Formats: sequence, C-alpha cells, structure tokens
Amino acid sequence: MPKPRARKARETRTAILKAARNRFSEEGFDASIASIVVEAGITKGALFHHFENKQQLFYEVWRDLQITMDKEARIAAVDTMSAEDPYAAFLAGARVYFNWVIRTDYQRIVLLDGPRALGLAEWYEADHDLGQQNVRAGIQFLVDKGKIAPERADASAIIVQGALNGSGFALARGRNGATVERVLEVFEIMLRSLR
Repeated sequence: MPKPRARKARETRTAILKAARNRFSEEGFDASIASIVVEAGITKGALFHHFENKQQLFYEVWRDLQITMDKEARIAAVDTMSAEDPYAAFLAGARVYFNWVIRTDYQRIVLLDGPRALGLAEWYEADHDLGQQNVRAGIQFLVDKGKIAPERADASAIIVQGALNGSGFALARGRNGATVERVLEVFEIMLRSLR
C-alpha cells in the first residue's frame, strides 16, 4: 500500500495537470499560474514543488495529450488490422489523429500554442519523436506486406508524417474547407499510391 505522503503527492500532481489542461485549453499558454493553482485547490509552492516553471507544466500537459491520442490511435490500428487490406490499420490510426486535431483542447495546446510555448525547434523534435514511432511502424508493416519498397521506407515515413502534421494544422484552423472526411480521403489516396 502506498505511503500517504506519496499518494498525496500523486494526487496533487494529478490535480495540477487536470487544472492546467483546463486552463491551457481555455486560455492557451497565456493562462496564469494563479488561475491554475486556484482551480487545482493548491498553493503556488505546491505547484512549483512538482514543476520547475510554467513551460515545464505546459510540456507535461502537451505530452500527456499526445500520448493519450497516440494510445488511442494504436488501439484503433490494432483493432482494424486486416489481412485483406494492409492499409486499414494505418488509416484507422490516421482517422483517430484527425478526429483529435479538431478537439479544442488538442488544437489549442498541441498545435496552436505548443510551438510558441515550447519553442518551434523543441516542439518539432518532441512531436517528431512521438509521431515518428507510429508512422515508421505503419510504413514498416506496409513494407513487410510488399506495398512499399524497403529502400523507400525512410522517405515514405518522412512524407507521411509531414502530410499528417500539415493536415492536422489545416483541420485545426478550418482552412480551405478541410474536413476530417475530405482529408482522410486524400490521405488514403496518397498512402495507397506509395510504392
């Protein structure tokens, strides 16, 4: 059984992250530490015991959203895997991602304020590291099924991740009539055309 102090620390951290996610979803990185501690029902000292600064707190919220979306995409891919259609799993994961990017919290924290709060280079690296694992696994699966040439796997992964990110930004901003269905349709055509 966990010690009361350790349990209390976990509960406090969870409350901080929940409050921060709410505030960052509503106000972006401009949300004040004061508003976060009030919503969490803690002191500033307690917040800074768990997080060095607001940027670190934002990163943890950003990362948690990314990991949660990633898990959901992986589950959808596994559940949709098909011997008849090797593309089905990849497309199911892409659909999950596209549905996440139209969520207000994901848009605001991950796509819109993430680059500003974390710095574009750090945001890109963190996003790339998290996303590239799934993209490479999906591309490797298609290589193994004979759909993509092994020598094109790396370049294909780069192109596919770029298409996912670019589509995500377009959906988040509602540009050029972008909808999840329209973007997924074109993404599927692109993915199936890779050789």
